[in-house]
Amino acid sequence: MDSGSLFPAGEQRELKRSGVYLRIAVERGIDALDGPQGLTYCAIADEPVPALGERVMVPLGRGDRSAPGIVIEVGGSQLAGNIPVARIKPILSSTGTVLPPSLLELGRWMSDYYMSPLGMVYASILPAAVKQRIGERSVTLYAPNLAATSGQADTAPPLKPAAAKLWKSIIAMASSEFPLPARTLLERSGVKGVKAVQQLVDAGLLIAAHSTDVHAREIQSETVFASAERPALTPAQSIAVEAASQSLGGFHVHLIRGVTGSGKTEVYLNILERGLRLGLSAIVLVPEIALTPQTAGRFTSRFGATDVAVLHSGLTSAQRNKEWARAVSGRARVVVGARSAVFAPLERLGLIIVDEEHDSSYKQDRLPRYQARDVAIKRAHLENATVVLGSATPSLESWGNATATPPRYSLITLSERVGGASMPQVHIVDMREERRIRARNQDGSLQHLIGPTLEHAIAAALKAQSQVLLLLNRRGFASYVSCTSAACGFVLACDQCDANLVLHRHEGLPAGGLVQCHHCESQQLIPKLCPACGKKLNLFAGGTQRLEDEISRKFGAQGLIEGQTFARIDSDTMQSAGTYFDTLGRFAKGELRLLLGTQMISKGLDFPGVRLVGVIDADTSLSIPDFRAAERTFQLISQVSGRAGRGSLSGHVLVQTNNPTNSAILLAQRHDFVTFADRELKIRQTARLPPFSRMARIVTRDLSEAKALAAGEALVASLKSVAPASVSLRGPLPCPVSRIANYFRFGIDVVAPDARVMHQLLHTLRTSSLLKSDAATAIDIDPVALM
Repeated sequence: MDSGSLFPAGEQRELKRSGVYLRIAVERGIDALDGPQGLTYCAIADEPVPALGERVMVPLGRGDRSAPGIVIEVGGSQLAGNIPVARIKPILSSTGTVLPPSLLELGRWMSDYYMSPLGMVYASILPAAVKQRIGERSVTLYAPNLAATSGQADTAPPLKPAAAKLWKSIIAMASSEFPLPARTLLERSGVKGVKAVQQLVDAGLLIAAHSTDVHAREIQSETVFASAERPALTPAQSIAVEAASQSLGGFHVHLIRGVTGSGKTEVYLNILERGLRLGLSAIVLVPEIALTPQTAGRFTSRFGATDVAVLHSGLTSAQRNKEWARAVSGRARVVVGARSAVFAPLERLGLIIVDEEHDSSYKQDRLPRYQARDVAIKRAHLENATVVLGSATPSLESWGNATATPPRYSLITLSERVGGASMPQVHIVDMREERRIRARNQDGSLQHLIGPTLEHAIAAALKAQSQVLLLLNRRGFASYVSCTSAACGFVLACDQCDANLVLHRHEGLPAGGLVQCHHCESQQLIPKLCPACGKKLNLFAGGTQRLEDEISRKFGAQGLIEGQTFARIDSDTMQSAGTYFDTLGRFAKGELRLLLGTQMISKGLDFPGVRLVGVIDADTSLSIPDFRAAERTFQLISQVSGRAGRGSLSGHVLVQTNNPTNSAILLAQRHDFVTFADRELKIRQTARLPPFSRMARIVTRDLSEAKALAAGEALVASLKSVAPASVSLRGPLPCPVSRIANYFRFGIDVVAPDARVMHQLLHTLRTSSLLKSDAATAIDIDPVALM
């Protein structure tokens, strides 16, 4: 079979052109230049014309290889433009999958704003499982022919006993329940064998209709996270619900800044409930799939599993296709999911909730590099819907919009925890002094991630039968492997990237484990001795794996913890969403006493049994060369601190740091977001950084360092030739990680006073073919990381 054809050799069919022409956005890196978007094809004669938004297969290139695309315009020969009609090829086939008009329009905006090929944008909107129709199968559904029988059992023709019993059961059902598959009819009636169904069809009592259904394993409801109780709203929550609900039915953006434990989710539930009563549908976004079971469990408990669909990467392909189909059909009116759930194909969309709106995982790091929070706002604007953004530590972009004069967002504040619970006490632990204590105790030669103060606090919490959370935002066993000889100076680094290799211990492997690059994912066995001089190797900068060993050594020996009562959550241990959900469920039920992990445990999770939270190293975010470093540090400490003391007992947080006087850490200790935000915004305003400007980051890459640099220099020259004086350019400079997978990388930062100036500048280069998102050039509008 020719891989470029839809048909086996010898079975090619002749596709005759019709008089209907189609403009197709092909799912390839074909960028829009100065002219209409998409490529022109014609419909096939004697076949239905594809609908606007329908996914079709088209011949592409000299070899006419089949490629998918989305119909973005239907019309006559005027779509041909200057192309001779005889040269326009017919499409190959239609798939039946259709994007609704609202998502077509959203995709056009994304393509224009994020400088991405339109077809690639549509490719990201439609899940792969939907495009591949995974889990779909033909089914036959049945409904009673009440017109033939007037619904009376005594008027039915003579039937065999089984068929008669089945018919009696059918006419007792409500008409709204139909159509139903044969298996459901038989199960409800207690009749065995499909012959009874066929006899009713032959007698004209049942009408059979053939359709397509998606078969997938049922998504298990995470009832451990749900609550049957409907808590009474606090006065502050009631005010928040009323304020946000007033805009339902129209476009408006609300920012809820609620301290951790202030009951933001209950506010969301009440706003959503009002929206559903108005006949509206809703999307609820959460930043991590780890949060999905807890959030989805609460929404399913309130509104029922039939009304709530779940979309995230932890589902099987068939489950994703089924949940998408439920949203398309209107059977589900609420969609809960991670970033890509912003594209859920709901009708009458009236509300989009973005929980933990500050989280960087809402930004996609590959083409199209969209920010889901901003896409949610644009979608709401297009569909006249209300947006509710929520966070204890809002992004400075959102905070700036809410506190501007005049404000662009409505600000709603929840300043106290529900139930009268107090905010946890946060103590800063100076690790410089902790190391001096270790040295005085004659164990300073050992490497300890947990200092004496935190060690004593963990032991006390475990003895009191409390739960403990430990955050270390660095995985692996050691991220710095070097020679013990100062004269040698050898450091184990990746030969394909400008980055150190990270040791990951694996039982049964020679020398105790693998060293891995966290950028290109290459692996190798760790050498026993220094490859340069033959001396021993030192292991520094421990990660979550080393912390796990230290916990076992220190608290296992005291009988305070064992393998079944603590767990590690990071991308090395959590190989599937099911593993995430199971581990979090065990912690929620109290089966796990201690949970350690990376930032995925720092936000959104509500575990009343947690009395102690330990931040192992608060400085990891501060060391990143990025103007958002202080903001991320404040958010991370504040968010993980908020996991403590959410029950009836008070909580305590210990933050280990080598920078105890850093203002971001000190203000996080005081839970003082407003002061931090005001100070940071003044710094940003002085430096003309976002949100007081708009930034784009362009990265050129090539296997040749000289070519990557030359491409960056040529691009800067083009930018300077058309950029107004209000635009500043920086670069090309080597990226902080200057080489990944043997590709050299140079970054260019473009800063404009507003989005309009930025768009005009980049659009000018794009339409002149001087700037294009492809394998050699990455364009990131509104970047959240500068690596």
